[in-house]
Amino acid sequence: MTDRGGQTNSRFDAVVFDLGNVLIEWDRRNLFEQLIDDPDELQHFLDNVFTMDDNRRLDSGTPLQEVAAEVAARNPDQHDLVMAFADRWTETLGGVIDGSVDILRELSERGVPLYALSNWGKDTFAMIEANYPFFEYFDGMVISGREGFTKPDREIFDLLCGRHDLRPSRSVFIDDSPANIAAAMALGFESLLFDNPNMLREQLRERKLL
Repeated sequence: MTDRGGQTNSRFDAVVFDLGNVLIEWDRRNLFEQLIDDPDELQHFLDNVFTMDDNRRLDSGTPLQEVAAEVAARNPDQHDLVMAFADRWTETLGGVIDGSVDILRELSERGVPLYALSNWGKDTFAMIEANYPFFEYFDGMVISGREGFTKPDREIFDLLCGRHDLRPSRSVFIDDSPANIAAAMALGFESLLFDNPNMLREQLRERKLL
């Protein structure tokens, strides 16, 4: 593999990164802990009011305001809290995971083709797309909300491979979700369950990518 400043003898041609909780911290609690003081009430809200099923609708492309309005209509006593999710969505984000971004940069410097495959809402991604300069390291990005498919469904992996001419057997896939890892493994990707940047660095070194 000819590079932009380094060299790798890896058998892998490309690395595919998830974004949330691999490169950028994300948790609904980051916002709602500011709004709900009681831990039990907070957990009830997350489990029963604005749930991860509702969040998956965002990932599939449903607009944020539409999802929030529907959840608020189901839970009129929680209307203001639900609509805060729409109005203050960016506060669900935490910081950048610096060690992972360092790895991304080093891979780019070594000429490794890099791609993002992320479950992320169409309009919420538009809110933050310009905020992270390291997105420029990616040779391509597939965002679920723009495509109408989400991980772990096969369709979004097929779309990634078809659009960017990737061979799963020669591509490393990094994600923090065991379900997404299992789906990628079934399609032939070399799949790495993300835990922390140090572990990821060692895994990539073993595969001669760093």
